[in-house]
Amino acid sequence: MSTTMPKAETMSRKWYVIDAEGLSLGRVAAKAAHVLRGKHKPTFAPHCDCGDHVIIINCAKAVLTGKKAEQKYYRWHTGWIGGLKEVRYDHLMETNPEKAMMIAVKGMLPDTTLGRNQLRRLRVYAGAEHNNAAQKPEAYTL
Repeated sequence: MSTTMPKAETMSRKWYVIDAEGLSLGRVAAKAAHVLRGKHKPTFAPHCDCGDHVIIINCAKAVLTGKKAEQKYYRWHTGWIGGLKEVRYDHLMETNPEKAMMIAVKGMLPDTTLGRNQLRRLRVYAGAEHNNAAQKPEAYTL
């Protein structure tokens, strides 16, 4: 018996929609990363980019459990002296919920060129409307 090695050029990519309304931010991000990597397919290989496209809608209605909204911070550094910036997650969810979801999914993908290519196939929307109806996305249930 021979082993088949998948190639990124020959992979067929489907489109999925995940509705984050009322669901935990981390659980939605974990499922999106799972689909972006292609781990839901029987032809998965960790060295190959064999994942699908993911559209996440209703990010503004995703929830953070416990006291994470008040206690969790998103921190980054500008590169300048004293340039450490931070924002609390409840404020980030109010102002830019797409960024909060994008940060969560990015943290669950590998920090390689493969992970960066997989992150390009993620579309995140705060509301229920999205611009990708022409691709005929399927609803992905968690």
